This record gives sequence, structure tokens and C-alpha cells, in this order.
Amino acid sequence: MPEAAFKLEFKVRDYELDLQGIVNNSVYQNYLEHARHEFLLSKNIDFAALHEQHIDLVVSRVEINYKAPLQSQDSFVVKINTEKQGNLRIVFHQIIERIPDGKVIIDATIIGVCLQNGRPVKPEDATGVEWENK
Repeated sequence: MPEAAFKLEFKVRDYELDLQGIVNNSVYQNYLEHARHEFLLSKNIDFAALHEQHIDLVVSRVEINYKAPLQSQDSFVVKINTEKQGNLRIVFHQIIERIPDGKVIIDATIIGVCLQNGRPVKPEDATGVEWENK
């Protein structure tokens, strides 16, 4: 991944582990989603405010490649880059790397769309944000 447009650090909590002592696969989606929300807030995009205007940013596709597990108390960073795909899709390229060794844990592609009154619209028209690695 080129230099990340956005980074957010986390630490694994014990209740996120499964019986094998590693982070449960479903928890990684929570990490990815929280990082996307923080990224959007850093761009002054507020989900609640948009929803009040009948504009919703929704996920239409998730692809996750699990490379290695995280364990209790591991620190890690979620890195994000974005791009437009066609006129309507926003692609979030996300990587989770363990700190301090930089080992790639997750490589994910999340595709989102912007809906206004339930119909797809150009994300930059609804949010005012240009999405190419911003």
C-alpha cells in the first residue's frame, strides 16, 4: 500500500478473542469499520448529520484477506486509502499492521455507495469530498 491517507491505532482487548486465543475473524470488521468512521470524521463527514438529510453511506461489498492473527494486548494500526470506482462507488483499501513489527494482519477492500432518499448518487455531490486518496 502506498503511504496511507489515514491511520488509526488500536490495542486488542481480551473479550475480542476466540477459544484459540486469537482475535475472532468477525472482530476485524469492527476494527475496519471504526477506522472508516474516524476517517470520515477527519473529513468532516458526520453520519448522523448526513442521515438527517436522507443521505446514507452504505457498504455494498467486503473482501478480507486474513494473513496472520492478532493476540491479546497486541497493538496495531489500521491504514486507509480511498479511490473512486466509476461514478458511484467509493473503494476503501484497508490494511491492518501489527505494531511494532509491521506484519500485515489483514488486507481488505471495502466498497461503499452513497444513497440519497434510497437512490445512488455521486458521493462527492452528497458529501463534498473528493475520494482519490484523500
